[in-house]
Amino acid sequence: MDEKTEELRDIFLDATGDDTVTERQQEGHGSLVTDAGDGDRVAELVARMRERYAFETGLSDDDLERVVRLFFEDADDAAIADDLGVDEATVFDARMDLHLVRDRDRDAPFALSALRSLHVDGVPIPERAAELDADEATVDHYSRVVAADLESTRANDRFRDEFADLLAEQDLKSGHTDEAHEDGLREAAEDIETNVSF
Repeated sequence: MDEKTEELRDIFLDATGDDTVTERQQEGHGSLVTDAGDGDRVAELVARMRERYAFETGLSDDDLERVVRLFFEDADDAAIADDLGVDEATVFDARMDLHLVRDRDRDAPFALSALRSLHVDGVPIPERAAELDADEATVDHYSRVVAADLESTRANDRFRDEFADLLAEQDLKSGHTDEAHEDGLREAAEDIETNVSF
């Protein structure tokens, strides 16, 4: 240690009263998929979503974390419902609250873009049903899908993408999630009017 370094060390000791300059680094976390710490992160994301959005589900945060994990294991609603001991409608509501929309959730018996416009305009469910010539229960179901997609798009799909980063296999992320992300963006963009002049 040269004279200048010793001088700097003495100044540091006088200022802090401690001769420890750096803290020991913690061991690396390893793979996101297998890391035991991912449970805390998923739980944190669920809690943040509950705080930010008005959840319709009555499930606990622990159950919602389980929904997220099973969703990314490609379990269908029946399997998730069986695992949690609830009905499929409860699982569907939970998935919509968590922005976990599947491609097949968008297979409506009418143009989803038309429902999206009615939803954005705040048209009541009975009037949406009359406009779309469909029963109210069906319109309400697909309105939940539309609402979840719009919420997710407004958040830049952040929550769903973070869940995927924590839990999904690489091929699942590039297949399932990216496709859902692109579909959601494309459908949301249908309602955006652009007025660009040069």
